Amino acid sequence: MQQHPDPTRTPAPLNASDSPTTAAAVSSASTPAEQTRPQSRRELLLAMSGIAASAVVVAFDSTIVSTSLPKVAQALDGMAAYAWVGTGYFLASAVSIMIFGRLGDLYGRKPLLLIALAIVTIASVLCGVAQTMGQLICFRVFQGLGGGMMMATAFAAPADLFPDPRVRVRWMVLISSSFAVASGLGPVLGGAVTEALGWRAAFFVTPLAALTALYSTWRFFPAIHSKRSSAPRIDWLGAVVLVIAVGAPLTGIGRLSAATTGAEQLWALGVMAVGLAAVALLIPVERRATTPIFPLRILRSREAKLLNLAGVMAGSVMFILIFYMPLLLQDEFNFSPTYAGLLLTPLVAVMPLGSIINGRLFPRQSEPARLMIFGSVLLGLGCLLTQTFSANSPAWWIVLTMSICGAGLGFLLPNFTLFMQMLAEQRDVGVASALIQTTRAFGGAVGTALVGIAVAKISVTLGVRFGLVLCVILCGLIGWVCSQIHMKNVTR
Repeated sequence: MQQHPDPTRTPAPLNASDSPTTAAAVSSASTPAEQTRPQSRRELLLAMSGIAASAVVVAFDSTIVSTSLPKVAQALDGMAAYAWVGTGYFLASAVSIMIFGRLGDLYGRKPLLLIALAIVTIASVLCGVAQTMGQLICFRVFQGLGGGMMMATAFAAPADLFPDPRVRVRWMVLISSSFAVASGLGPVLGGAVTEALGWRAAFFVTPLAALTALYSTWRFFPAIHSKRSSAPRIDWLGAVVLVIAVGAPLTGIGRLSAATTGAEQLWALGVMAVGLAAVALLIPVERRATTPIFPLRILRSREAKLLNLAGVMAGSVMFILIFYMPLLLQDEFNFSPTYAGLLLTPLVAVMPLGSIINGRLFPRQSEPARLMIFGSVLLGLGCLLTQTFSANSPAWWIVLTMSICGAGLGFLLPNFTLFMQMLAEQRDVGVASALIQTTRAFGGAVGTALVGIAVAKISVTLGVRFGLVLCVILCGLIGWVCSQIHMKNVTR
């Protein structure tokens, strides 16, 4: 029987075979940030229950309204701004994840997670009472701030509890499974509640789940802080520049999708240029900071850069499927919200299966990056098969295709986070986890905005078909990028 290491021991490193810098970074990541880390399996399970419950809230927060959005856009006369309901959420998430990931490293993750749950609860209620599309978008942006804070803390928390990555990858299945199952239930619940009680009621499901997560996190998750000789200084200048660097390009892309005149298009391009200038400014600012909000050392290795590039593309594929497949099924095929939600459930519900298999195979792989290549092939195959969908497609065919896509994502998403944590020093594990979540959210915002432009300028059918073709191309690029990541599990 295979022996598994004690979760409280120092991790055995994953080394990049062609990067001495990466190897050094992984080795230095072994210093644990421990203060009150639980020891027994029962304590660990209870601690993870709060994180898993938070993952459920994150999933509901981002997916439960996907099948109700067509009805929302019709009721509020806002089909032209349809993409902004998703883009605004991802924009807010993207600009907040990095900042709160770093603050979690500095001050601990438990307080931030509790605040995030409170924000999501309040924002969900506000979305449910919105009277215009503009109000709904504003409240979704507020909700995105809480969602970004929650993603930054929830997905980094297992690194505090399980220093050994070979143990962590098995426990991360709990989070991935919770997130995926909730994401699968989200569209179904959203569609059913919308049909039974109206679209406003769909926004009140997330607060109910958040109450459970609030109690579990407050009661069971330990307060773990990094050992520091003095209080850290917050890098306010770096935080402002980082928000502009992430937010301005996304805002420009979103505005470009809704632009109807040359002046509006020029304004959008100008905002994007400001974002690029902020990116260039961020590097010298963070080099001078004593405690940078974005420590550049987390991108020192070639592998880290490639992982985040793959994360951008995977985020685009995932959220194009989540946000625009319901629009295709309902607007073009005339499926009901509930039926469309059921057909799309496997897209996220099968993710746990891929994650579980990935968790079992990971410790046995000499080159675990091959698992990501396999995931990209599965996801690309599923996206290619979506081109066959029509109003006459049998339900089993749509379910099978979405299942293939979900399995592919199950091999990609957990490994992105795990690899980034392995490449980072322990003091940077939160911001490293946040970076890969940010790039995924960034990709989601860019992908949904680009498809939104196609939908607004051409038609729903051709716009969504364009998005699905784009997904196939991106999957091929993900596979190629992952093939360039050379990391070896030196102690299997």
